[in-house]
Amino acid sequence: MFNAILIEKNDDVYQSNLTEIQDTQLPEGDVTVRVAFSTLNYKDGLAITGRSPVVRTFPMVPGIDLAGTVEMSNHPRYKAGDKVLLNGWSVGEKYWGGLSQKARLNGDWLIPLPESMTERQAMAIGTAGYTAMLCIISLERHGLTPERGEVLVTGANGGVGSFAIALLANQGYSVTASTGRLEEAEYLKSLGATTIIDRAELSSPGRALGKEKWAAAIDSVGSHTLANVCASTCEDGLVATCGLAQGMDFPATVAPFILRGVSLLGINSVTRPYDERVEAWQRLSTSLDMTQLDAITREIGLSEVIPTASELLDGKVRGRIVVDVNR
Repeated sequence: MFNAILIEKNDDVYQSNLTEIQDTQLPEGDVTVRVAFSTLNYKDGLAITGRSPVVRTFPMVPGIDLAGTVEMSNHPRYKAGDKVLLNGWSVGEKYWGGLSQKARLNGDWLIPLPESMTERQAMAIGTAGYTAMLCIISLERHGLTPERGEVLVTGANGGVGSFAIALLANQGYSVTASTGRLEEAEYLKSLGATTIIDRAELSSPGRALGKEKWAAAIDSVGSHTLANVCASTCEDGLVATCGLAQGMDFPATVAPFILRGVSLLGINSVTRPYDERVEAWQRLSTSLDMTQLDAITREIGLSEVIPTASELLDGKVRGRIVVDVNR
């Protein structure tokens, strides 16, 4: 028996509970992992509270991230005792995820834990940091360098935003942070932001083209914010989009793209190939100042996950939430 968060839906009654599960209830998979740490992400919050229909099958164990030790493996890449981590692949939505003391998974979804990184550090980074690094890699492959100019990060107090600021600053970029919580300005500056702007400057309908302000941007907000980000990006600038906190719509015009040559880069962190995942995590292990993780991270136990999920969706959580599944 082991503990897990289990989501069930019976006769339209949606429930999430901390419960005991038997090993025989684990789904099919060629690798069984003894989980050490998981995380609580926005999508996990939606799944646990039922505020959005992200769960595809029931019952479901949420948790889009996990790190732990291989307990049993029939996969050629892994053996018992190996340290591994996982992000994405629709775990927590279609397949049982990481908010559990044990997981059985498709070994193709796993990658080795970087040698210089602990399981807790990996989950302090989690999908948020991994996505931020994918954004930076994409921007750099399209020619971004610190010399090009300012980089805007929207949703700056969120997980992706916090890591994007820290990673960019550590690599010599000048960073503008957009946030709806200006009282957190000192926190953002401690991560490396040089300029703080109110998200209200970007979140309402704007002009097709605005004043050129930044060479590149990482946006996790979408909707009017993303449209305004593109409208104020400099000529031949780059915008990496990876989220939809404000909305999935994109009420923009083609003006920034055909009049300024702005490039919009979509970032899919869910189903990246193995080599790209390994590259991103190796970059994280060398580019991130691990001492910054304490400022970005709050740790909770598995028993605290369900109430914290509501706090997360209500915008009351700063940075990352790491879950010690064994307490």
